[in-house]
Amino acid sequence: MQSSPHLLTTVTWNTARKKKYETAVLPWGATEPHNYHLPFGTDILESEYIAAESARRANARGATVIVLPTIPFGVNTGQLDLNMTINMNPSTQAMVLRDIVDSLSRHSVKKLVILNSHGGNDFRQMVRELQPKYPSIFLCTINWWQALDQKKYFDYPDDHAGEMETSVMLAIAPELVLPLSEAGSGKTRPFRIKAMQERWAWAPRQWSKTSDDTGAGDPSKATAEKGRRYLDSLISKIADFLVDLNKANISDLYETTEPTP
Repeated sequence: MQSSPHLLTTVTWNTARKKKYETAVLPWGATEPHNYHLPFGTDILESEYIAAESARRANARGATVIVLPTIPFGVNTGQLDLNMTINMNPSTQAMVLRDIVDSLSRHSVKKLVILNSHGGNDFRQMVRELQPKYPSIFLCTINWWQALDQKKYFDYPDDHAGEMETSVMLAIAPELVLPLSEAGSGKTRPFRIKAMQERWAWAPRQWSKTSDDTGAGDPSKATAEKGRRYLDSLISKIADFLVDLNKANISDLYETTEPTP
């Protein structure tokens, strides 16, 4: 591994002691099965790569962004019956996030972006609770898979380990992806209750009853080229956001509406 000035894991104290970072990015993944063909660390690898490349592009345009080490465990209470799934409860996540924010607030970091890579994680209420306690640091969260319209890049929508995630992994870590002939279909069984099918009522899914292969989305048309095209657009969009955020004055984030004459 080469040293990269935007990755805290590779930065030395000799560099860090002279540097002021305006913005920190915290990639947050999960450790869980991803159909038969993708590794348990899929969410970790995706968030690390997207965070690193987005920060690199942002810094090339004058931002001062540092990427923190990735948190590898997510909320997986609905997958605990699947062998080797590692769960971190939301209450534990809240304590981990609090300690990270507390640390950063002591080092002149003014903005923290949580780059979330797992649908079971939801940091919004944690941010609501932490923000008034740490007014010197602006907190926000991104679910990267929601940043772009998947229909422009893929044939089938991806919920988990389908065409999009498989294409991304073929682009960033092809050596970890088994042949697609070994992948399951990714078919899922919906709730019987109509309101939950319509998604205006919600409950967490018990994954082993939802999917036979742990996937939720058809990976059969995934390609590395689709993954590269999608990632290029995604990383460009997140880098734009990091540049804008890095420049922003956290005391003046809202546009002034001129009174109507």
